[in-house]
Order: sequence, then C-alpha cells, then structure tokens
Amino acid sequence: MAGYFSAKNQEEELWIRDAHLLTNKPVMYIANVDENSLHAENPYVLQVREVAAKEKAKVVVACTKLEAEIAIMEKEERVEFIKELGIPASGLEQVIREGYALLELITFFTCGPKEVHAWTVKQGTTAPKAAGVIHSDFEKGFIRAEIMKAKDIIALRTEHLVKEKGLFRVEGAEYIVEDGDVVHFRFNV
Repeated sequence: MAGYFSAKNQEEELWIRDAHLLTNKPVMYIANVDENSLHAENPYVLQVREVAAKEKAKVVVACTKLEAEIAIMEKEERVEFIKELGIPASGLEQVIREGYALLELITFFTCGPKEVHAWTVKQGTTAPKAAGVIHSDFEKGFIRAEIMKAKDIIALRTEHLVKEKGLFRVEGAEYIVEDGDVVHFRFNV
C-alpha cells in the first residue's frame, strides 16, 4: 500500500525509503493462462494489466502447463517449440528478464581456461565496484578492466578473433559495466 502514497517532502521520502516496506517494493504480476490465451488475452489478463498499470508494475503472461513441457526438453527442441508457439521466450525467461529489469540488475562474466562465471550487479556499477563483487582485493587494487562483449565471443568463437576485429577494449575506474560484458580485471594488492 505504501506505493500508493507520495511523500510531501524530502524528510518523508527518506522515512518511507528507510522503512523498507514490502508494499513499496517493485512488483511483477505473473498471469498463468491456458495455451489459447498466450496470444489472445482473456478478460482476467486484461484485469491484471489494469491493476499493474495503476501500480506501474510489470506483467508476464505464461502457461505453466507449457512451461512444464519446455523444462524437460533439450535445448534445440525447446528453441524450436517456443518458435512454433509464436512467443518471444519461455515464461521463465520472461520472468527472469523482467525481474532483472525491475530490480535494475545486469550480468557480467569472467572466464578462464576451465570455467565461465556470471556475476550480477546493479546497473550503473563501475568496474572497480564490479571487481569487488568477485573479491574485495580486486576492488582495492583495481588497475583496469579488459572488456569484450559476450555476443562478440559467441559470434566469433575466439578471444583472438574478437581482438583482431577491434572489439576488445581496455577501460579504467570510471567505466560502467554493461550487461553482457566479459571482463578480465587487472589488479595489484
């Protein structure tokens, strides 16, 4: 309910923020519909959208029956099935994307010869702060961030080709980490 009230001054705004009221948090509605309602919204989904619009909330429409089927499919089969359904992504993918957007989160990656790791940070996070998510020493001794885009590595298949095409960058402490960055942090402690 706190979302329906507006602060009259800065003091009230701070008080409301510092109270950490659940009713003041971002909201997402997930409408579980039958297969036929994935494309033609039924009256119940329209009602959910009306309420969400008043609250400036997100709405994801999904069919849990289809989600259960999608969950047990192999990747290639899943991609083809979603395409046949004529939906942009599975309901789960939509919930994740909308949830990240709602919470203003992004994902960046680090990789080595044996593994790739995904890290979640708030949008607007600087390179040193992102490095600190991995380890506090990375933030303290931050020197620079070597940046590639995941989409470029996927398309070109090797780090060498990414560098050859001029898609590799070196950034300093002011750099704002972006969604899909693959980062190698240089640091000294």
